[in-house]
Amino acid sequence: MKKKLIALAVILVSVLIAVAIALAGGDGGLEVAGVPLMLACAGLAFFVQWLIFVPSYIFQTEHYYDLTGSLTYLAVITLALLASSASLAEAAPRSILLSAMVFIWALRLGPFLFRRVKRAGKDGRFDEIKPIWSRFLVTWTLQGLWVFVTLAAALAAITSSRAPDIDSWAIAGGLVWLAGLSIEAIADAQKTRFNQQAENAGKFINIGLWRWSRHPNYFGEIVLWLGVAIVAIPGLQGWQWVTMISPLFVVVLLTRISGVPLLEKRADEKWGGQVDYEQYKANTPVLVMRPPAR
Repeated sequence: MKKKLIALAVILVSVLIAVAIALAGGDGGLEVAGVPLMLACAGLAFFVQWLIFVPSYIFQTEHYYDLTGSLTYLAVITLALLASSASLAEAAPRSILLSAMVFIWALRLGPFLFRRVKRAGKDGRFDEIKPIWSRFLVTWTLQGLWVFVTLAAALAAITSSRAPDIDSWAIAGGLVWLAGLSIEAIADAQKTRFNQQAENAGKFINIGLWRWSRHPNYFGEIVLWLGVAIVAIPGLQGWQWVTMISPLFVVVLLTRISGVPLLEKRADEKWGGQVDYEQYKANTPVLVMRPPAR
């Protein structure tokens, strides 16, 4: 009972955090039927998660978790774009640019993660969680929070009553986003090819961008969302500046909660003590990329 109460408390706090950010991000922004558009976007992010949670729990599968996350990004950004203008043709260029950046990222990452889980047969993170409905629901709720907070800066700019034209901020942010997306995509492709080669079974990857960083894909993820935030800056006003928490949230999430710490622990358990692995750790930065020592 105590664990269920804690799980429900986490769900409630997650929703309240999203509501607070949505109200701040909706300051001076557009409304739909008297409801701040930002708040409607937050609601949609959670609704999609909870909707897919039901069959996932019934059939005890996590196969569609990551794919649902990507689809939620697409759904939320589409709602923001379409509801903020009379038609797509009349949408502000900056809003179209921000939406396109999110679409391209989500359409690449979502199917990639889905195929990876399908090949592996399962996602080990959920083995102990999915039999317990309250804990399993927490993971879906947190994904809804992740989607909304990560998108918050872009959503605030898209739903803002301000609509500045494409400028140097948009160009600079677009280039930063492109660099991050390229790093993430290349790192993912290199690791996939490495793991598919029979001679690499049981080995850790230390080639390509993985010689520059132990987690180049996460570094690329952080950089691309920084680019999105840079593009969003001129569209923000008043309390909307609270949504600049988006890139910081991505950094904290990947470096302190669900990304790097978990994978580093798993790698240490698997290869810790091996000379080549310890040398790799000593010579390769954990996140921020740098050229490998000759």
